[in-house]
Amino acid sequence: MELSSLLPSLSPRRALRLSFSTASKTPRRPRPAAFACRADASPEGPITRRWFASLAAATAAVGISVAGGGGAGAVSTSRRVFRSSKIPESDFITLPNGIKYYDIKVGGGAKAVKGSRVAVHYVAKWKGITFMTSRQGLGVTGGTPYGFDVGNSERGNVLKGLDLGVEGMKVGGQRLVIVPPELAYGKKGVQEIPPNATIELDVELLSIKQSPFGSPVKIVEG
Repeated sequence: MELSSLLPSLSPRRALRLSFSTASKTPRRPRPAAFACRADASPEGPITRRWFASLAAATAAVGISVAGGGGAGAVSTSRRVFRSSKIPESDFITLPNGIKYYDIKVGGGAKAVKGSRVAVHYVAKWKGITFMTSRQGLGVTGGTPYGFDVGNSERGNVLKGLDLGVEGMKVGGQRLVIVPPELAYGKKGVQEIPPNATIELDVELLSIKQSPFGSPVKIVEG
């Protein structure tokens, strides 16, 4: 609360003492302001905390993990600019399935292929606004990594765009992925994410689970 808003409610003498005592103190170093969503952050209309809360409730069940699990959390005040905005879309590699990706960093570890059990961190954005992320929370890496089996999206366990976007990455790598609507939330959309919306993913491949024998764990077919 501003000091000026308190002074009118005090007696003149008390207000004078308060103003002198305040001025005599060494001014504190101002703290940097936290990032917050502005009312005009979305071209579609005002964005509020309630907007993100309702979106998080729906994406908790549908979101990145279609069938639950993964430690995803909603970010209600993030308005960080998605890094792909600094990279020309012409620099992205386009796959036959419509996925576009750009490797910020190529990892030096094992390669994710169909059947690999992977752990990733991701940030999911629509029109530059974060609506889901695994990085929200405590811990050394910030948040709980999300785990899934590559190539398992047909079973409805993971968003197709994330599944296909991770395939081919190497452990330690970081990739920007542009996901077309048919590999994201499709014609129905989800909450405030409209039908036929293109979303963006910032994905970091943390690990590929190894078996006790030192080889990558694979899905048993059949």
